[in-house]
Amino acid sequence: MKVHLVDGTYELFRAWFGAPEAISPSGMEVGATRGFLRSMAALLKDPEVTHVGCAFDHTVESFRNELFDGYKTGEDLDPDLVAQFPLAERASEALGMVTWPMVEFEADDALATAAARFDDAPGVERVIICSPDKDLCQCVRGSRIVTLDRRRKISLDERGVRDKFGVPPKSIPDYLALAGDSADGIPGIARWGPKSTAAVLAKFGHVEDVPVDHEAWGIKVRGAAVLSKNLNAMLDDAKLYRELATLRLDVPIEQSLDDMKWRGVDRPALETLCEKLGETRLLTRFD
Repeated sequence: MKVHLVDGTYELFRAWFGAPEAISPSGMEVGATRGFLRSMAALLKDPEVTHVGCAFDHTVESFRNELFDGYKTGEDLDPDLVAQFPLAERASEALGMVTWPMVEFEADDALATAAARFDDAPGVERVIICSPDKDLCQCVRGSRIVTLDRRRKISLDERGVRDKFGVPPKSIPDYLALAGDSADGIPGIARWGPKSTAAVLAKFGHVEDVPVDHEAWGIKVRGAAVLSKNLNAMLDDAKLYRELATLRLDVPIEQSLDDMKWRGVDRPALETLCEKLGETRLLTRFD
C-alpha cells in the first residue's frame, strides 16, 4: 500500500491563485475552498490512494516565530484567503481524510512526523508527500519516502533530490540555512547562492563541518574567501536558520496506519459544506 500525505496549506494556496473566484450564498469568497475540494476529490478517485492524511497551518505562526523575528507571518495574506483556512479544514474532514490542523507546529512538521512513522509500517510500500515545497525534501528516504508535485506530476526520490539541489536530503536544512528561503523568511548567509552552497555541502554535509579556512575545502568555488569569511562570522546565525528549516518529527499525531485508511466521504458533512459553498456539483463525484 501507499500512504499519501497532503500539504493542505499548499493546496489551498494553489487553489487561491489558480481557481476562479466564487461567492457563497452568504456572500463569502470561497473560490479557493472550492478549488481545494475539487483537487482533493480528484486525488481520492485515484485507486492507489488508500491511506491518506492532510495537514494544515491552522495558524500561520508557529514556535519558529519565537526563535526568529524575521520568520514568516500571515501579515501580508489576503483576508479572503485567511478566512478560508477553517473551510478548507472542514472540507478535508468532510472528504473523509485524516486531518491535522497545526497550531504550535507547522503543517510540514506533521507531514514529516507522519512520513517517519509510517515509513517502516508493515505493508507500506511507499510514503508519498504531496507537496513541491523544497523543505520537505529533507524527509525523502531512498525511493520509500518521496515528494510529489501533483500539478507538474514530478516525483523526487533521493536521487531526484540530489539532482535538483546538488545535496542529499539530510543536507537540505543546511542548504536552506546558507542559500536562504524567502518563502519562510530565512535570509541565508550573504553571498551564498544555490551553486556555491551545493558545491560545499555536497562535500561537507553540514555547516559546522565546513573548514574555517577555505583553502582546506579542496574544491573550486567562486568567491570562496568571501564565502568563508561570511560563514565564519555568522556561523551561529546559520545554525539558527538550519534549526528553523529542520522539520520536527515529534508532532503528537495519534493515528495508526489503520486509522489512515480512507473509508469514503462523510456524506452529511459534505452535503452541508457544499451547500454553504454553493458547490453542489461536487456531490455527484462520490457515491
